[in-house]
Amino acid sequence: MSTIAIEGMEFFSYHGHFEEEMVIGTHFVLDLCFETDTSKAEKSDNLEDTVNYLSVYLTVKKQMEKSSLLIENVARRIVDALFEEFEAIDSIKLKFKKVNPPLGGKMDGVSVVLEEKR
Repeated sequence: MSTIAIEGMEFFSYHGHFEEEMVIGTHFVLDLCFETDTSKAEKSDNLEDTVNYLSVYLTVKKQMEKSSLLIENVARRIVDALFEEFEAIDSIKLKFKKVNPPLGGKMDGVSVVLEEKR
């Protein structure tokens, strides 16, 4: 079993509880780790023998394009979509960060982390 990480995926999307967040949008950063068996790809050097990172990214991007009030909801949709699309993924850890949220003070962001096994 191996862990594959796609780190620092940046998106500009329209997620948030406040009306202005849904109008002006904001920045998000996602870190994704998933476990899968890479033993066949390690020997074959063939992309078809592993999980295609581009396909994973495109699945995440598709979910980021759908607006939600809560980052928890978007994170759940991403995890569910990845499990549905990629049978070879055994577990997922997703950190979903909203950069500079409108909370009345200076901070880098707020985030939610989901960890799930099949």
